[in-house]
Amino acid sequence: MNHWLLKTEPSSFSFDDLLKAPRKTTGWNGVRNYQARNSLRDELKKGDLALIYHSNADPSAVIGVAEIVREGYPDPTQFDNKDDHYDPDSAPDAPRWFQVDVKAVKKLARPVSLEEIKGNKSLQGMLLVQRSRLSVQKVSPPDFDTILRLAK
Repeated sequence: MNHWLLKTEPSSFSFDDLLKAPRKTTGWNGVRNYQARNSLRDELKKGDLALIYHSNADPSAVIGVAEIVREGYPDPTQFDNKDDHYDPDSAPDAPRWFQVDVKAVKKLARPVSLEEIKGNKSLQGMLLVQRSRLSVQKVSPPDFDTILRLAK
C-alpha cells in the first residue's frame, strides 16, 4: 500500500463535502497537471490511503484521511464544455486527464497545519515542505504515521 497527500481548496471541495457525499465517496477530478495526472492514472491503487490537505485555507492543513476505492480512469469533466475543467483538446478516445475515486475514512481529531508540519524535524523530507505545488504527492509511511500522531 502507498500513501498520498491530495490537495483541495475547501472553498471548492472540502473534506466535510466528502463526508456528505453519497457513500462518503467521490471522483477526485479536475487535476490539470501532468505529473499529478500520471500519479492518478498509473500509481494510486485501490486500498492506498491519502491525507486530505486543505490548501489556500486559514490555516492550510491536513484535515482527514481517505482511501482510494477506484483506480485511475478518464476524468469526465474534461469533456464537459460547461465545466471549469473542460479541455477542448482532450478526446474521449484519447483522454488527457484522469481521476480516482476516494472514500472518506476519518476526519482528524484536529487539523495538522502546514506550519506545524514545517516545524516538525522528522517531516522535512515531505514534498509539501519542499514547497511543491503538486496536488497529488506521495507520502512515506513514517511521514503519514507522524501526521496522524500529530492530529491526536
